[in-house]
Amino acid sequence: LTACPSYRAKQQTLSSLFLSSKSCTPQHAAVITNSILNMLVTDMRPLSMVEDDGFIAMVHTLNPGYTLPSRTHFTKLMERKYVDTLQKIMTVIKSTSSKLALTADVWTSIATEAYLGITCHYITEDWEMQSICLTTKPLQDRHTASNIAEWLEEAVTRFDIPLNKIIALVHDNGANVVAAANILEEKHGWSSVSCTGHTLQLVINSALKNQAIDKAVRAARCLVEHFKRSELATTKLKEKQKQMATPEHNLVQDVSTRWNSTFYMITRLLEQRWPVTATLSDSSVTHKDKKYLDLKPDQWSLLEELSEALKPFECATVFMSGQTYTTISAIPPLVKGLLRSTLSADFQSAALQAFKLTTVEQLQERWKFETSFSDTAPNTVVLAAALDPRFRRLKFL
Repeated sequence: LTACPSYRAKQQTLSSLFLSSKSCTPQHAAVITNSILNMLVTDMRPLSMVEDDGFIAMVHTLNPGYTLPSRTHFTKLMERKYVDTLQKIMTVIKSTSSKLALTADVWTSIATEAYLGITCHYITEDWEMQSICLTTKPLQDRHTASNIAEWLEEAVTRFDIPLNKIIALVHDNGANVVAAANILEEKHGWSSVSCTGHTLQLVINSALKNQAIDKAVRAARCLVEHFKRSELATTKLKEKQKQMATPEHNLVQDVSTRWNSTFYMITRLLEQRWPVTATLSDSSVTHKDKKYLDLKPDQWSLLEELSEALKPFECATVFMSGQTYTTISAIPPLVKGLLRSTLSADFQSAALQAFKLTTVEQLQERWKFETSFSDTAPNTVVLAAALDPRFRRLKFL
């Protein structure tokens, strides 16, 4: 059968309209290019992404009429956008009447490359907190205190920030970083404030060194690693969870640099104790030479006590990690609250009693200046708490 002329003409017209809709005007192409650039920046994707076959095919599917620019072109656009953004940030910082606070963090990537991250914090005229990442600087030189202090000064100068506009520098407890903060405090009057999250990390690390606690935590870690490495054990665990009406949650592996990940590992393991034990007891899944992985009754009991002991510290860490509200004023009452909850805890095991003593000693030592006040040496943290309506009665003193 042959289509009638009128139908053929109509078909050609529709085809023409479809093809014309695939064309891309220069203005629309510029919008697409800018959108891709923003995606690369926002999601921190490598520029090489625009050369990936899958990405090229996706862009062509979305708009066959659009010609994807080269990586070199996007590199130039990225450099131009960086300069424009830098100018905007400098304008914003210069226009704010607020004092500024800096946070500095020296960290190492998976590729063992060292970086210094510097973030600026301020409050707008509408009392909104704002944070701007000033730089993530690759570090080739030695991380001495004088070098770190110089790098911080360079970053501030580069953004044309008056040195006297900065009121405080928040940093971790590394000896070199603390020394750098002291240098800047002496030179420019920047208050040196230790990161509460990192300080809590050191407090808990010291307490977890107890031999019995360390042994129980390592045993729990090995047990979780076994399930993470065995697909058969994980599958059987899911079956046991259903049979025992236990929440079908995955086990959690902890990370050495985050003490609260150890807390999450322990609490999840306690939740899954009976499905885990049942899986380990199943000879069709667990070889007899792996039976040792199951924790001893006294270790399960110790982990239960440890979970209760760590819970207040986990709450404190989560609160102090907030980014949408001020946290410095909460340090004195928070430390006093942790001291009260720890001192009032009644632990049965000798290991947890030792944990209690260590945490109390560490809290008192590391925050001895933040829970007292002297008119001859005013403390920024205590002053912040005094200005906070929630704590203005200073009951923590």
